[in-house]
Amino acid sequence: MTNETRPAERSDVSALDIVKILELIPHRYPFVMVDRILEMEPGLSIVGLKNVSYNEHYFQGHFPAQPVMPGVLILEGLAQVGCVLAYTAQPEIIGRRLAFFAGIDHARFRKPVVPGDQLIYKLQTIKVKRAIRIMAAKAYVDDVLVAEAQLMASFS
Repeated sequence: MTNETRPAERSDVSALDIVKILELIPHRYPFVMVDRILEMEPGLSIVGLKNVSYNEHYFQGHFPAQPVMPGVLILEGLAQVGCVLAYTAQPEIIGRRLAFFAGIDHARFRKPVVPGDQLIYKLQTIKVKRAIRIMAAKAYVDDVLVAEAQLMASFS
């Protein structure tokens, strides 16, 4: 049995499918911006994946003649993967408290993301200060950096 098909233990997770991701984060269709967690060191680092399909609802208006994934949705995908990372650091609060996007610094967009791309989100915890988790977040397509930011998350 592979990691993707084996039931994941919350305290020692290396990969998660969409079913397990939805058990952790409160987001639902059409706003889920991550399809799979590929690898993770709970609370420390994480790698997530988003398959970008032409069927995504936002391509109807951004931009129909030349579809480009909105940068804010790339950041949202990074934040959702960061949410999974934050919950793995404190599994006792899963289902009891919500993780919120607390801030963003140094956001940069390097290259457009288009239908057919596969986004790879990579986040690493930089610091935990009181109730705030600060993470370095980068998004890649074909090993090319397409976006990066420093994200902050907190629980309420």
